[in-house]
Order: sequence, then structure tokens, then C-alpha cells
Amino acid sequence: MPGTGKHRRPKQRPAVRKLAVAGTGGAALVLPLISATTAGAAVAKPAAAPATTAAALPAAKPSVEKAAAPATYSVTAGDTLTKIAAQHSVAGGWKALYEANRSAIGGNPEVIRPGLKLALGTAAKAAAAKAAASKPAASYPDNLDGWIRESLAVMAKHGIPGTYHGIHRNVMRESSGNPRAINNWDINARNGIPSKGLLQVIDPTFRAYHVPGTSTDSYDPVANITAACNYAAARYGSIDNVNGPY
Repeated sequence: MPGTGKHRRPKQRPAVRKLAVAGTGGAALVLPLISATTAGAAVAKPAAAPATTAAALPAAKPSVEKAAAPATYSVTAGDTLTKIAAQHSVAGGWKALYEANRSAIGGNPEVIRPGLKLALGTAAKAAAAKAAASKPAASYPDNLDGWIRESLAVMAKHGIPGTYHGIHRNVMRESSGNPRAINNWDINARNGIPSKGLLQVIDPTFRAYHVPGTSTDSYDPVANITAACNYAAARYGSIDNVNGPY
């Protein structure tokens, strides 16, 4: 077939061939330069600081130090124990503040006069501890009056309501004031659980309403009264509301 077939490769001109070779050589020379630039960038990157550097730095000190809580407070017009306790974050609230300053305040925590110095914080605790240590233990006569008064003191600690008059009235009706009184004739006696003591309490009721800190003997005057008042509070609201057999 003629030499002009379509698959024959055309001959390049010499000038063009030399240019292509030169171009190829130029590319070969440029590649190392690019590689060197990249390597240089990697070397120039700073190394990460050791983790221990930050930890070794001293902690910054606060610019303003918190002022120490005052040891005492001088009452001003319009103050209340609740307000003072809240303002000075007294542990235990106004009750703790009152107990710590009872000797200075007096018997009514709602009345505090301007100018009165109150102990706060640690001073309040120390004052309370000192007052408790110096306060003598209460003593009561061994008679009906003493038994009722001692029972009322125990009841106050446990939140049991009742008054001297309410207790005395019921004692006189139930036992005439005899702590060894016992009922051997009613239905309770026939069931083997006779009513006993000043307020005529049966043993199951005494055990159920016994007040911690008192004797476990149902004939004990103070234990008998407090257990009976505890029972009366649960059933009637108070021993004061009892005016007959209960």
C-alpha cells in the first residue's frame, strides 16, 4: 500500500525534538528544588513544648484575698436573729446564734436591742460550749410537782405538746398523784394488761410511746407521764385535750 497510510508516525522536526528534550531536562532539574523547599518547611516548624512546662508554672495568686469573717456583730435597729444569721452564714441559723448568745439576749429571742454584741462563727461555738459547761444540770424535787416539771423538760426536747395544768389535771383524775396506782378491775385488767402509774398507762401503750432518755419502768413517774403525753399527742393532739378516760 502507499506510504501515506493513516497509522504511520509523522517525523518530528529536529528543532522540535531538541526543545522537548530540553523541556524534559528542565523538569528533572526543578523536582529536586521543590523537594528541598518542602523539606525546609518541615524543619522550620517549631517542636511542641514539653507537657511539663505548663505544670511547672506557679499558680496565679488572687488579686484580692477574702476577708476573714467577723467574730462579733453589733446589733443595729431593725435587726433580727434570722437576718443576722443569714447575712453571716451562721451554721445552725438563728437558733444556733440564739443559743450561743442566750445569756446576752435573754429569754426572748425575738427581742434584741441595738448595740448588743453577738458572738458569730467560731466565737459563737465557743460561747455556746462555755455556756453549756457552766450551766448546772437541772434538779427536780421527788414529788408530783417535780415529776411534772421534769417530764415537761423531756417533752420539750422531743417536741411533745402539753402544759403543767393539763398534765396535773389528768394525773389527779387517773391516780390522785400515786405513782404506784394500778387498776385491777377494768377490761384491761381482765385481759392481763392493767393500767399503771400516774396516768394509768397499759404496758403495750407504754412501750409503743416510750420516750428515749426516760426509764423503761412504766411505774417510773417521769417515764409514765411522758409516754402518756406522747400517746395523747398522737391521738388527741395534746394531753391538754384529754378530759376523761383515754
